[in-house]
Amino acid sequence: MFAKITMTFMFWVNGVTKIFYFDYGIAEMANLDPHPAILFNNATISVQILESILVIANRLAWLGAGAPAVFTGLTIILVHSFWSMTEEPFRSIAFHTATEHIGIIRGLVAISIVGSRRASADRRLRGNRLIDHLNYG
Repeated sequence: MFAKITMTFMFWVNGVTKIFYFDYGIAEMANLDPHPAILFNNATISVQILESILVIANRLAWLGAGAPAVFTGLTIILVHSFWSMTEEPFRSIAFHTATEHIGIIRGLVAISIVGSRRASADRRLRGNRLIDHLNYG
């Protein structure tokens, strides 16, 4: 449980912060240039909080981890595109942020794999219990 909470920490804290400081979240989105900023802010809040709940509760953990992995990958392309920057230190900052995001994606992929394997094992276990019940009454 601790690992799930800490792995999703950056997402659920950011989502909750965007709720309490809604205007700042909209300003952040407007600065990144997606339109309409309020729609992207609301989508960000929803994805970040819901995926965290799914991972922590171990319900559809593969989806809960997969969605922010895609989300985080998109932020590399849309926000931290160091390959298109020429001015320092912004290029280096974007590069380091992008590499940190890749590490986060790796952890989310691992959670996704473990979550889907656990779901498969749970389904097999439930199936075996049903068979045992039918055979032994």
